[in-house]
Amino acid sequence: MRVLAYELRRLRGLRSTWLILAAVLLCDAAVAAVLAWRVPDGALAVPTAVRSVAAAVPLLPLPIAALGAGALGALSYGHEVRHPGLAASRVAFGRRVGLLVGKSVVIGAVSAALAVVTLLLDAVAVRLALPSSVDPAPAFRPDVFGSDPAGLLAAGAPGRPLLAFALLVVAGGWAGLLTTSLVRSAAAGLLVLCALPVLLEPAVGMILRQAGRYWPAWVRELLPFQYGLDWVRGEPGAAAVGPDPVLFAALAAPVLVLLVAAVLAQVRRRAL
Repeated sequence: MRVLAYELRRLRGLRSTWLILAAVLLCDAAVAAVLAWRVPDGALAVPTAVRSVAAAVPLLPLPIAALGAGALGALSYGHEVRHPGLAASRVAFGRRVGLLVGKSVVIGAVSAALAVVTLLLDAVAVRLALPSSVDPAPAFRPDVFGSDPAGLLAAGAPGRPLLAFALLVVAGGWAGLLTTSLVRSAAAGLLVLCALPVLLEPAVGMILRQAGRYWPAWVRELLPFQYGLDWVRGEPGAAAVGPDPVLFAALAAPVLVLLVAAVLAQVRRRAL
C-alpha cells in the first residue's frame, strides 16, 4: 500500500501527467468530431461509429488514448530513473519488483479511467458533429442491444470493439512502463512502444492466416493499418466466432516476453 500511495502522489505531482491527460482528451474529441463529420449520408453503421468514438486513425500505431497511456507509463519509470524517490528500491530485488508492480497497478487504473472518459467524451463529440443527413439510430439507439444486457457484447454490437479499445489503452500504459524499464529512457521507451504494433500486426496476422483464421471484425477497426495489408488481415467479412485460442496465444506471447524481459532486467541490475 505504501508503494501505491507513493506512486499516486508522484503521478499527481507531475505537471506532465495533467498535460498529457488534457492533450489526449482534446485531441481525441477533435479527431472523433472530424471523423463523424466525414461520415457519408445514410444510416450510421456500428463499425463507423466505433471507429469515430475510438478516434482510430489509420496508420497511427495506436489510438490516441493508448499513446497517451503509454506516455504516462514511460514517464512514470523515466522520472523514477532520473529522480528516485525510494532509496531502498535501488538495492533489494524484491523492493524494485514491488515498485514496478505498484507502478503497473496505478498506471493500469489511470489508463482504464482514461479509456472510459475518452469514450464518453468522444461519444458526445460524435453525436454533436454528425451531419443532419446521417441517421445515428442504428448505433446510438438505446434499444439497439435488445432487452438482453449481454447483447452489448453480441456480434455486430459496439460492446466488443469498445471493450477491446479499453483493454488496448490499458495495455498501452503497461507496455510504455515495461519498455521504458528495459531501456531506462522515456523517449526510447515511447519509440519502442510505437514500433511494437507496426511489427505485431502483420506478424500476428500471418500466424492467424497460417492457422486458417483472421483478425476478428470487432478488432479490425482498431488496427493501425486499417486499409492495408489485406493479404495478412484477410477478407473484410472474415470474423472469429467466440474466443479464438490462436489469436489469444499470438497476442499473449509478446506480452509475456516483455514481462519476463522486464523482470530479468531487474535481476541483473543494482538500481531501478
